[in-house]
Amino acid sequence: MLNLSTTYANLNLKTPIIVGSAGITGSIELLQRAEECGAGAVVTKSLFQKEISRKSPTPRFKIVKHTNTFTFYTYEQASELNPQEYAEFIFNAKQKLSIPVIASINCYTDDAWIEYSKLMEEAGADAIELNLSCPHGVHIMSGMNIIEEMVHTTKIVKNNVKIPVIPKMTPQSANPGSDALRLEQAGADGLVMFNRFTGLDIDIEKEIPILHGGYAGHGGPWAIMYGLRWISAVSPKLKCSISASGGVMNGEDAIKYILSGASAVQIVTTVFLNGYEVIKQINKYLEQYLDRKGYRTINDFKGKVCDKILDMESVDRRHWGVASINKDKCIGCGKCFNVCIYDAIKNDKEKFMIKENCDGCGLCIEVCPVNAISMVEKERN
Repeated sequence: MLNLSTTYANLNLKTPIIVGSAGITGSIELLQRAEECGAGAVVTKSLFQKEISRKSPTPRFKIVKHTNTFTFYTYEQASELNPQEYAEFIFNAKQKLSIPVIASINCYTDDAWIEYSKLMEEAGADAIELNLSCPHGVHIMSGMNIIEEMVHTTKIVKNNVKIPVIPKMTPQSANPGSDALRLEQAGADGLVMFNRFTGLDIDIEKEIPILHGGYAGHGGPWAIMYGLRWISAVSPKLKCSISASGGVMNGEDAIKYILSGASAVQIVTTVFLNGYEVIKQINKYLEQYLDRKGYRTINDFKGKVCDKILDMESVDRRHWGVASINKDKCIGCGKCFNVCIYDAIKNDKEKFMIKENCDGCGLCIEVCPVNAISMVEKERN
């Protein structure tokens, strides 16, 4: 029988899909919708110590379209609740939900970190996610950089609560791999890799930043490769578990993160843009993958790609192949000709053909709109 259950930060989840901290987890009703659609856990919209962050501007969402992809650009701030109201929210959520409820908090003083984390524990939160890396307002303590602050905060929160403590890492670090190891040493029960990037977009006619006028968080499908790179590198070295976050739009993306070593996968953008039903779709895809591959559990393929990643010395550098154009499929659009930097494509009666000096780089295959080009083995003299 197929089993999607997993263990993350000492929490038992019926599925690895976690709905991450955002407006989509800001009320009891929304948390219930996430559970009804099959979420394994939820992370509540963050409680911020800084009161100005408890009210978001209008508008605060923008879909920035690029060729073949997009950026979800947002300036959504924290929960509007104060600490006592937020603790009551967590308490009520625990009465209504059967899945783990992870409280997210963001503070900038040691006293507040201790006070808020204790409040969350007393309210019944199953774990605490430390949102030190919020892309809208990272609070750097005097004399510390972000990783020093994260290590320091993880230690003091761990010393004051008994429930799991989960730092949410920033992607904007010189060495996330080293950061992850340091956070585990500081006592982290799990890690979220990663929060959103901080970015900027500009209205070139008005010559001002879009939306609210400042920097904002940004993410989207393009972000997944950054997470895959670092999770695959660090997961074999960690004892604590990882929740992957960033770029997950569907079940295939979730599987990639698990193959890289993640125990759970957080989703936000896809829920905003596709609704809570996408959780069901992702879980169904996971079940189909297990069935198709002959796996019974998530652990059967977790981290399976890590030891298959080649180092620089192991990469096969033989130029074994060249491109080949199927003239029956070619529509004569010339896209392959335009991108070839080796002058290896020529026009042959409104069709195109590969010349002998093809280097086998593969770019023409990627840009062909009708799949008329393929890689074939180079002829041996």
